[in-house]
Order: sequence, then structure tokens, then C-alpha cells
Amino acid sequence: MTDELIFYTNPMSRGRIVRWMLEEIGQPYRTELLDYPTAMKAPAYLSINPMGKVPAIRHGETVVTEGAAICAYLADAFPQAGLAPPPGDRLRGPYYRWMFFAAGPLEAALSNTALGFVVPEGRERMMGYGRLADTLNALEGAVSQGAYIAGDSFSAADVYVGSHIGFGMQFGTLEKRPAFERYWDRLSKRPAAVRAKEIDDALMPRQP
Repeated sequence: MTDELIFYTNPMSRGRIVRWMLEEIGQPYRTELLDYPTAMKAPAYLSINPMGKVPAIRHGETVVTEGAAICAYLADAFPQAGLAPPPGDRLRGPYYRWMFFAAGPLEAALSNTALGFVVPEGRERMMGYGRLADTLNALEGAVSQGAYIAGDSFSAADVYVGSHIGFGMQFGTLEKRPAFERYWDRLSKRPAAVRAKEIDDALMPRQP
């Protein structure tokens, strides 16, 4: 099938973000489940993503890696799902802004903090996020301005930003501010989000 949509993932990965996005677009897709030590580092998958990481998708002959890029691509590839402001719409500004804010400053700030790295005083300009507090305050302002991150409609940016907030609060890397809890509670109840979670939870390895 020329335009077959293939999803490369592991349920213990950021692939959960893309699973949710795929469930939102409502198109058929095939899942290739990869384990960390072998399949992700095998030549067959390294030809898809030389980083040896998931998620990735193949749509026909097009390969896309990086969660934010995949969400943005799928929203544009399947416009009938209504998951992105149309090209030329001014709402593309906040849509891109906050999606890539989560992919850049937010993820870097949370990852560094989880690893115990603190930006030395006076060296904030070297970091794309500056300070963790500034990053979280900016995010709080973004999710407090309305029901969704870019205007009055749910979009792929909400999938990506919301996932980071949900995972961050679940694993204790993001403080549970009321604005974050309200935003995530609203998004996590979407039918596609519930379906995606159920699918990935069922794929989790069984605990002995």
C-alpha cells in the first residue's frame, strides 16, 4: 500500500504521544513494536532513525522522527481531522510556538532538573530555557489563557504540550500546579487519549 502509515514505538517511550495523535486523526495505521536493546539498534530500524530511538513514522515513502515533528506532520497530512489551524491562519503562530516550546525549553529544563543539573548563577543565557522557574511560569500562562493552547479548538499542539504536562506530573518531574492539573484533566478525558492509553497499557511488559 503506497500510503501505508507505519508507527514505530515502544509503550515505555514518548511514542505514547504519537499514539494519541494517531488515534485523534482516525486513520488506519500499523504498529511496529521495538524493544530497546535489540530492535531499536538493529540496522533495519537505524535506516529509519539513525538515532536508534522511538517514536518514528513512515507514511508511504516519507519518514518522520521527533515527537513534535510527527504531530505537526500528521495534523497537516490529514487536515480533515481538524488538528491544526489552516495555513495562513494567525493561530498557526501560537500553535507552533507552544508545541516547539514543549519540545525545546520545557523538555530540556525538566530533563536537566530530573538529572540534578542546576544552571550556575549568571549562566542562564547559555541555556535555551534560561531558568526552570521562568519556563514553568511561561507554560502556566499558556495553559491558563483558555481551554486550549492555540485558540478555541483542540489541536496537535495540545496533544504534545498536554502529554508533557501529564507525564511530568505522573512521574514527578513537573510540579502539580492547579493550572496544569485542570488542563491535563480536560485533555486526558478525550476519547482518543483514553483509547491510546488503553492500547499502550496493554502492550506494557508484564510484571513478574
